[in-house]
Amino acid sequence: MKRVLAVVLVLAAAVVAGCGMGGQESILDKERLVIGVRSDLPSVGFRKPDGTYDGFDVDVARYIGLKLGKDFTFLGVLAADREKVLGNGRADLVVATFTIDQERKTRVLFAGPYHISYQDILTRQGETISNVRDLEGRRICEVKGSNAAQRVVDEREVAAQVVPFPDYKQCLAALKSKQVDAVTTNDVILAGLAAQDGSGLRLANTQFNEQRTGVGLAKGDVPGCEAVNRAITAMYQDGTAAKLLSKWFGTSGLKFGTIAVPQFEGCS
Repeated sequence: MKRVLAVVLVLAAAVVAGCGMGGQESILDKERLVIGVRSDLPSVGFRKPDGTYDGFDVDVARYIGLKLGKDFTFLGVLAADREKVLGNGRADLVVATFTIDQERKTRVLFAGPYHISYQDILTRQGETISNVRDLEGRRICEVKGSNAAQRVVDEREVAAQVVPFPDYKQCLAALKSKQVDAVTTNDVILAGLAAQDGSGLRLANTQFNEQRTGVGLAKGDVPGCEAVNRAITAMYQDGTAAKLLSKWFGTSGLKFGTIAVPQFEGCS
C-alpha cells in the first residue's frame, strides 16, 4: 500500500511540475496570454494612433487566442524583438511575420506555419529590377532582425550590397531617397508598405525563397504548440484564412493560389 501511494505522489508531482516540461508553464496553463504582434507593418501588424492593433497577423493571433479559450492582450514588437520577448517571458506567443528556419528553431518552438508566402522585391518606379538576379551590384535594405536581404546573397548567390536600417519606415525613406535600390522581404509585408506609402513604389511580383510564417512559442511547450496547430487547422477548414487573406491583400495583386492547411513543421 505504501509503495502504491508513493507512485501516486510521484506522478502527481510530475503533473504539477508542468506536464512534462521540466517545470515550465505551458500556455495552456495560463488564464491570460500576451501575444506579440508587429507594430510597424501596415496590413500585417500595425499599431494605430488609438493604441489598438490591426492587420492580417493580428486577426490570426485573435483567432488563435479565441480558439484556445484564453483572454489575451497584444504586445507590439519589431523584428529584432521577437525572440527576446519569448525568452524573457514578456510574450507567450509571437504572431509577427516570424519566418521559420533551422537556425531559429534551435531557440524557438514554432507552431504552424499559418501562412506560406514568398520573398519579393519593392523598388522605385522606373527601376529595371524585375527579378532576384537584377539585384546584383545593387544596394538592398536589411531591417534589423530580418534575414531576407542576406538570403539573397547567401542562398541565391547574388552579389548585392546589404545596407542595414532599424525598421521598414527608414527602409522606405532610404529607397525613395535613392540610398538603396530595393527592399526585399515577404510579399505581404511589401504589399502593405507600398499601399500605405502611396507614392507609386513598384512590387516586382517575382516569387522566390518560400517563406513559412509560424507562431513562436517558448522552447519545450509541445502541448501549447499542438493546440495552436489545431487552431490553425480550424482557421483554414472553416474558411477564415481565405477571408482574412482577401480582407487584407485582396486588392494588392498578390497571387495566393490554392488556400489550404499548410504542412506543419511538427512540435519538437
